[in-house]
Amino acid sequence: MSDRVELPCHAKVNLLLRVLAREADGYHGLETVFCRLDLADTLVVERVADGISLVVEGADVGPERDNLAWRAAEAVLSATGRRFGVRMHLTKRIPAGAGLGGGSSDAAAALVAVNRLAGDSVPLAELLNLAARLGADVPFFVMDAPVALGWGHGERLLRLPPLPPRPMLLVAPGIHVPTPEAYGWIDAMRDQAGRRGSVALHLDALGNWSDLARMGGNDFESVVFGQHPPVRAAFEALAQTRPLLCRMTGSGSALVAVYRSEADRADATAMLGTRHGTVLEVRNA
Repeated sequence: MSDRVELPCHAKVNLLLRVLAREADGYHGLETVFCRLDLADTLVVERVADGISLVVEGADVGPERDNLAWRAAEAVLSATGRRFGVRMHLTKRIPAGAGLGGGSSDAAAALVAVNRLAGDSVPLAELLNLAARLGADVPFFVMDAPVALGWGHGERLLRLPPLPPRPMLLVAPGIHVPTPEAYGWIDAMRDQAGRRGSVALHLDALGNWSDLARMGGNDFESVVFGQHPPVRAAFEALAQTRPLLCRMTGSGSALVAVYRSEADRADATAMLGTRHGTVLEVRNA
């Protein structure tokens, strides 16, 4: 049994995100299509005698015990009887607080890595339950699917076939959008506008970029754009680069565009410059 595990912690984008009604527990139902990117943090986990330590390189993410990766390691060690401890080193590359799932992906990698050090003694079903308690996006990353349809609170997942590989751009305006506030903005808007209309999802349409582009966008876009005009400006600039698909991901503020070719993406990169934030070239993975 290995004493060291190294895993990538991939970013994700939401190619579709519908926010449904607020439920009795205060949480909202969701319908979303997750898509994994090649952009990734790296987590190295080593077995030690006892305890948990976490060193983060590349970003200031606050106290280690508040980090989702630390909490994930704690959950697996508790579930396996605390037979050992772990030392973790996390290298951050995914922009934080932008809707790209970096913290959730780090947590998923910690769950999987610590469980591997424990001889995979926690079954996948239970690992997914632990993931759901940590956050809505964490089960998708534990599932290790390139694309998945998610619903409920994001914990119910249907693995989908990979989409054709395409060059993408991420634009990170550098604005942090707290998710609870974004949900509050949606609730306030719907109190005035009435109930959301019914929609239908067609699984056949989730397998190609053109149909996904026609299925609608992200329900957070209108409220986030209203609260943060620079995010709207970045979206409008990105949409003018002639992508196949253009979305805000999660509750923002990162934006993603999908292109037909590397040449189209190169032209888009030149058009955007750095006026609207950090621009990253990525692909679906």
